[in-house]
Amino acid sequence: MNFKPLSNHVFIEPLDEEKTTESGIVIPDTADKEKPMQGKVIAVGPGKKDDGGKVVPMSVKVGDVILFKKYGPDEIEFGGTEYLVGSEDDILAIIEK
Repeated sequence: MNFKPLSNHVFIEPLDEEKTTESGIVIPDTADKEKPMQGKVIAVGPGKKDDGGKVVPMSVKVGDVILFKKYGPDEIEFGGTEYLVGSEDDILAIIEK
């Protein structure tokens, strides 16, 4: 399935976060309710226009694993799969491995 977001919008596939620490401590669901989340970028728009009408390129690309605001992106369902769609401003960081 191909997505072509407009402007500075990003389609994100949410990633399940680890619920157990490396030492085996289980983290309850209530502990991370307000924390940002992780996801994989599956589509990006061309970028938003600046005041002069020039397109500012996006800082993320397809395949990047990102950290984003929990309540920033909107949830959508397409083809039986849940995705998030938000603006580049909802992204806090690119996670490099």
